[in-house]
Amino acid sequence: MEVYFDNSATTRCYDSVKDIVVKTMTEDFGNPSAMHLKGVEAEKYVKEATKIIAGILKVQEKEILFTSGGTESDNLALIGGALANKRNGNHIIITSVEHAAVSQPALYLQEQGFEITYLPVDVQGRVKMSALEAVLRPDTIMVSTMLVNNEVGAVMPVEEIAKMVHEKSPKALYHVDAIQGFGKYHIYPKRMGIDLLAVSGHKIHGPKGVGFLYINEKVKIIPQILGGGQQSGMRSGTDNVPGIAGLGVAAGQIYRNLDENVEHMYQLKEHIAKGLSEIEDIRINGMPLREGAPQILSISVMGVRSEVLLHSLEDKGIYISAGSACSSHKRKPSATLSAMGMSKDQIESTVRLSFCEENTIEEADYFLDTMKTLVPMLRRYSRK
Repeated sequence: MEVYFDNSATTRCYDSVKDIVVKTMTEDFGNPSAMHLKGVEAEKYVKEATKIIAGILKVQEKEILFTSGGTESDNLALIGGALANKRNGNHIIITSVEHAAVSQPALYLQEQGFEITYLPVDVQGRVKMSALEAVLRPDTIMVSTMLVNNEVGAVMPVEEIAKMVHEKSPKALYHVDAIQGFGKYHIYPKRMGIDLLAVSGHKIHGPKGVGFLYINEKVKIIPQILGGGQQSGMRSGTDNVPGIAGLGVAAGQIYRNLDENVEHMYQLKEHIAKGLSEIEDIRINGMPLREGAPQILSISVMGVRSEVLLHSLEDKGIYISAGSACSSHKRKPSATLSAMGMSKDQIESTVRLSFCEENTIEEADYFLDTMKTLVPMLRRYSRK
């Protein structure tokens, strides 16, 4: 049996996504900027995807900007937003558990003269609201947090954060990295007070290399890619019609049965957590199961290094992650797990399981049976 529990790294494309990608690459392959019929046909796919996504978020279609994925969306939000609003101040706040797609642009902005404040998190991985309140200032121009942490599944209180930000620092923009949250939660940026929202296609059964950034119509942002003036000059370059069309189909499909899908993932998560409790010294990290994200389960198998466990499971046809797959293969100590106060031994023993609605209880049982055999053997081996 093959078991894929690494859906937070990437997901299998829906068949409907594959079909529309092939169709827009081989039949309706025109350039959407072209004025002839082939171009008009291609443009329809872009407009339809925009309509679907705007409908899901309950925002205006003109507020959706397509990008090459979550990393570009985060970069554009932070760098484009900071540069456009630097007359209002130079102070930016992010959490200490952000993905590199946020933390690296923040470092770049620091080199350009902006002041960056890093918020601490609690032992569950959630931002400390008292710390946020203490550091918000009149010259704060941006606050950036995840919705769902990609390593431990901690869910940030984004509505509470937004309210505090807009009350204490009215000139500040609130950016949310929703790359692990879109397709798992109902997200309504205008109601929730979110100014900028980043999403990636391949986390929701869409194609790789495509995503979008929601930009509230009142937000000033400076484009980072210049050229032909596509997407109202906000992101030049020929539109990735196959990717955009696939993203639209994936978003529509995943939200069609969202509540049912989420409940299924929670049940998988609980089933696996219960089974793991029968194995000595395995720790569940992050928030209580039903309070954390439905698709992510972080565990520490004490006495077994994460890479050893990962490859041993791989030999049995089970695929999990020893950390974020979005970074290079050169492993560094996890900033998230360190910020949560974990010991070095626990960090080195931590792996992530991440589910999707296509995973089954049978797969979960195969994983549990394998772990019950494998872990005692690996612990004996590691002590030699």
